[in-house]
Amino acid sequence: MSDHHKRELDRHFAWFEGKLPRRPAQFVVWLRKPSSRLVRIPVAGLLVVGGTLSFLPVLGLWMLPLGLVLFAQDVPVLQKPTARTLGWVERKWIERQRAKTPQ
Repeated sequence: MSDHHKRELDRHFAWFEGKLPRRPAQFVVWLRKPSSRLVRIPVAGLLVVGGTLSFLPVLGLWMLPLGLVLFAQDVPVLQKPTARTLGWVERKWIERQRAKTPQ
């Protein structure tokens, strides 16, 4: 993984961790450790599936990018596109928030 894409994915992880309550954030920190790979991959798959079913109660769209970022940590071919896509989503999110804010 290029150093730039690794930093970008780390930044997205930090954003997710900041948005989550303390205990789930601690779980995500634990999942990111190299020793948690055997747990991380199935959890990432479940998050992606849960994110695609976000129309159901309890599940949410937030699960999809978190699952993709977790997958990207272990699947090199996903690292660059995931970092670029999450960067695009973040820019659009910021633009939307600025548009909502009264000037």
